[in-house]
Amino acid sequence: MGIQKERTLLEDLVKKAGGCAVIDGGFATQLEKHGATINDPLWSALCLIKDPDLIKRVHLEYLEAGADILVTSSYQATLPGFLSRGLSAEEGELLLKKSVTLAVEARNKFWDAVERNPGHRYNRALVAASIGSYGAYLADGSEYSGCYGPDVNLEKLKDFHRRRLQVLVKAGPDLLAFETIPNKLEAQACVELLEEENINIPSWICFSSVDGENAPSGESFQQCLEAINKSDRVKAVGINCAPPHFIESLICKFKELTEKLIAVYPNSGEVWDGRAKRWLPSTCFDDDKFELFATRWHNLGASLIGGCCRTTPSTIQAISKVLKNP
Repeated sequence: MGIQKERTLLEDLVKKAGGCAVIDGGFATQLEKHGATINDPLWSALCLIKDPDLIKRVHLEYLEAGADILVTSSYQATLPGFLSRGLSAEEGELLLKKSVTLAVEARNKFWDAVERNPGHRYNRALVAASIGSYGAYLADGSEYSGCYGPDVNLEKLKDFHRRRLQVLVKAGPDLLAFETIPNKLEAQACVELLEEENINIPSWICFSSVDGENAPSGESFQQCLEAINKSDRVKAVGINCAPPHFIESLICKFKELTEKLIAVYPNSGEVWDGRAKRWLPSTCFDDDKFELFATRWHNLGASLIGGCCRTTPSTIQAISKVLKNP
């Protein structure tokens, strides 16, 4: 019963947004613009420890830009990662909960303010708890290769994600966002974990892609979507943190492979060197191009559109403007 109710909540948001809800943009990018130093294995999750007020500020900036969905700062927040920093398991769990609380507080504060203005054009945003891939925890770029090694099997991946999932769910997000999944094995682990834990919060599972055709592992998306398509708990699938020029063909591919909602939130087109921990010079999309292509992506079948690394509130404002004022 819970799944049905929550599913309607997500579908209602898409409908209220004119058929396509807007996901927020690059989180670490905006933290760095405000002076945060996050060149660290915890990445943006470092601010959960050092500057939680800045996290809330960035959430508010994306809401003001027109985001319908806030993704929490927990992408690289894992219990093993916090333990490696000398924190206790209890402290790590409190930080995971805080990632959801900060987003919910920002959403509620923003909504309380705009509701007083009867002429506003905003939607009450949903909060999606971010669950980064195992490769994101390793912080070695393997979320862009899918190569986890021979010792990583289905059970190990489920064990890795399980406690974080339990803690995030208990914190009360509206959605769960499994992000930059690089292979079929981890997608299957996510699906099985949602079933084993009887999770009634609607989820999306998004893959990365480095060739515009397949998952980073080289497996076809047809293979990767096999388990997902059998799950009633996963409400949307798609692509995040891939170059924007891949998105059109990938939406077309996903439309052939699934009946679920399709989510796309690409990066700016710049290339991340996972080992050197830096962005490489490359051709990228500016806000004008995102505005142009967002309409095409929606027309091809995407129901959830936003940005990932190196996109900003101005990117999201451009996307929101064109989707909500066609």
